[in-house]
Amino acid sequence: MANITAQMVKELRESTGAGMMDCKSALTETNGEMAAAQDWLRKKGLSKAAKKSGRVAAEGLIGIQIAGTKGVVVEVNSETDFVARNDLFQGLVKMIADVALSVGTEVDKINAAKAGSITVAESISDTIAKIGENMTLRRAASLEVSKGAIGAYVHNAVTDGLGKIGVIVALESTGKTDELLALGRQLAMHVASANPIALDAAGVDPEIVKREKDVLADKFRQQGKPEAMIEKIVENGLKTFYKEQTFLEQPFIFDDSGKKSVAQAVKEAEGKVGGPIKIVGYVRYGLGEGIEKAESDFAAEVAAAAGQS
Repeated sequence: MANITAQMVKELRESTGAGMMDCKSALTETNGEMAAAQDWLRKKGLSKAAKKSGRVAAEGLIGIQIAGTKGVVVEVNSETDFVARNDLFQGLVKMIADVALSVGTEVDKINAAKAGSITVAESISDTIAKIGENMTLRRAASLEVSKGAIGAYVHNAVTDGLGKIGVIVALESTGKTDELLALGRQLAMHVASANPIALDAAGVDPEIVKREKDVLADKFRQQGKPEAMIEKIVENGLKTFYKEQTFLEQPFIFDDSGKKSVAQAVKEAEGKVGGPIKIVGYVRYGLGEGIEKAESDFAAEVAAAAGQS
């Protein structure tokens, strides 16, 4: 039997919105497995959805660089948030994004590429020596279209193109570039806010679809729905899931009515742009997502530094 800690209960409560005792029961029933506990709560109707945790563990900056119809996003991590405000570190991230535009997005290739007279890896080492804090290039991604534009948005920006969340959206079109860029920025802001899991239903990971189907089916079985009805109910539930989770089907955040999907908004924009528009893809980087950092007891650290037990 897993040891169910208060921190585990707190994390499950934050990610599902369920009550504390329900969260403790879910963790107990699932032997402390967080994903399984989320599903357990949903099957019991105690959680509306498996909310994404907003916890971010790593510090540093997301950098975006656009050159014509190509854009890149990079994540460079540091130990503390103070470094993100440092001009040297900001310059390093911008330089890395510039290099990624030229050499591609493989981290090893970026690190080995020359930036002036030295490599990117050497530039990172030099900056570490000057600032006195460890830092690393974690990842990079790019999008490109033959004709069209790359929309971009940086949330919590510390300076132009650098912040906590970075999004690029690739729009393929023969329409007006300035109108495409304006639309692309709105679409990038939507992605930053709504955080879709895929462009459309076809792009959703099959494992995620299977898990959603299983959760819905078990939930309705427990409600006593006849087996003959469950398949149809699950399919309707999946439609709702896609509307909530996929980029093109989500309600566009700039539509006050809340009824217009992203796909509909893009279609309507074609007249203003002067040509058909296709969203080729998008990239959203949130600083530190997927990285866990051990929580520290600040009071204990201060006491230890003072030589107290």
